Amino acid sequence: MLLKKAIGYELQKEKPNTSEDFFNRSIVSYVEDGVEKEFSVLYVRYFDEVFSEFLPYEQDPLFSVHERDVSFKDTVALVSLLAVPNNKNKKRIYINEKKELSSMYANVDLQLVKNIFTEIEEKGEYMLNGTVKLSV
Repeated sequence: MLLKKAIGYELQKEKPNTSEDFFNRSIVSYVEDGVEKEFSVLYVRYFDEVFSEFLPYEQDPLFSVHERDVSFKDTVALVSLLAVPNNKNKKRIYINEKKELSSMYANVDLQLVKNIFTEIEEKGEYMLNGTVKLSV
């Protein structure tokens, strides 16, 4: 799997009676078997405020890679794809439980996540070979 991009952003209200401003979207783009794919996660924005309860980071952005600040929302889809291999068979998921999100982060090596962002910034892509090393 060739990872190309991982970004996240806050949704904005399109109409006054909608609730988009309570959610964030995180997207990872990748190439698998010669086919470009995109996987997105819609999640409750509140998790941006409480991520330090299940991650060793105290503030957002989590870390910087060259000129880019990598925020929590940038990592959600990538971590979801790494932690749950079956997600590559999906286009999008919705996460509204903190336990579900925190368990995904608990199962992924955060140094790998940082390395992926570093290589994407440096080379424009990251080749993910085989299975992902999960944290213990």
